[in-house]
Amino acid sequence: MTVTEAQLAAVAKQLGREPRGVVEISYTTPDGSPAVVKTVPRLEDGTPFPTLYYLTEPRLTAEASRLEVAHVMKWMQERLATDAELQEDYLKAHEHFLAERNKMEDLGTDFSGGGMPDRVKCLHVLIAYALAEGPERVRFGTEAVAMAAEHANLRGTAIPEDWPTCQELGIDLADFDFTHAEVK
Repeated sequence: MTVTEAQLAAVAKQLGREPRGVVEISYTTPDGSPAVVKTVPRLEDGTPFPTLYYLTEPRLTAEASRLEVAHVMKWMQERLATDAELQEDYLKAHEHFLAERNKMEDLGTDFSGGGMPDRVKCLHVLIAYALAEGPERVRFGTEAVAMAAEHANLRGTAIPEDWPTCQELGIDLADFDFTHAEVK
């Protein structure tokens, strides 16, 4: 996929800086904004950059931060520690992430992103990964996107209308403390 100058300019505006190592726009919002970029594993200066999918869209990055403040990662981590099915899903997502990145360049490391496969460390990475790859690739990313869609009312604007809902995924937003994570 070719990245246009207009897309790169839009991403630069979102980030407040020039994007580095972008090889494609992996996800564009329903309302037309680039939102996830796929990046090379090594920057031009040789610095490793293992984050394959990078979330750029301000509504989504803000909501990822709000979900982190509401302790969504802690909830996911607790489930990961005790649920063999989630462990298997997360390991498969990690392996797929590495395989996709290694198609461009093998960094010689099994570090992927978001804490995979053992920890839930960054919802920005998991949301970017899920939006780029679709709702069947990484369960925690799918859940975080569903929560973002409903908590910040982003369904149909920043998140696809047909993305799985919290109800379909068995998530109740009332279980989380959004006191310090209000949508403005």
